[in-house]
Amino acid sequence: MEKNQINTALIITQTKKWITEVIVACNFCPFAAKEVRNDSVHYQVDYGTATAICLEHLITECVRLDEDDSIETSLQIFPNGFKHFEDYLDMLSIAEKLLSVQGYDGIYQLASFHPDYCFAGALADDAANFTNRSVYPMLHLLRESRIDEALLKYPNPEKIPDTNINFARKKGMAYMQLLRDNCL
Repeated sequence: MEKNQINTALIITQTKKWITEVIVACNFCPFAAKEVRNDSVHYQVDYGTATAICLEHLITECVRLDEDDSIETSLQIFPNGFKHFEDYLDMLSIAEKLLSVQGYDGIYQLASFHPDYCFAGALADDAANFTNRSVYPMLHLLRESRIDEALLKYPNPEKIPDTNINFARKKGMAYMQLLRDNCL
């Protein structure tokens, strides 16, 4: 196996572990377990560091979703790029605009995850940030129609963010960090 293949396999394994042991186990996304069980998550490791190239790859992921209905959601993982959270946020802002320009409004939605994720107005050491703190910077493309369908079947979906925040804060910073870091 080539080095990039080994690295890619390791990065995907770590990301899957994070999804299973943090996102699913903590129920941060009550819809994720089904997609993990159905193996309908696509993992795309993007070694790029230039925003423009990574955004081209994002559109490639949109096309992948356009063409393959068996993929429910796609994670574009950046092990080398966007290490600084502010740089990541800049790229995310451009990515959201790009999706709109490319005609993907109402079709795909972006969710954002980063190892140093910090919600606006939150302190960096708030355990609640771990609801979006991942093992690598990544963009999560979701099919908007499927989100709408899932939300219709879920009681009180508007409470999901508060439930997640309360869970993470109750567990505490040390627990949440250890949980995430054990995925690496």
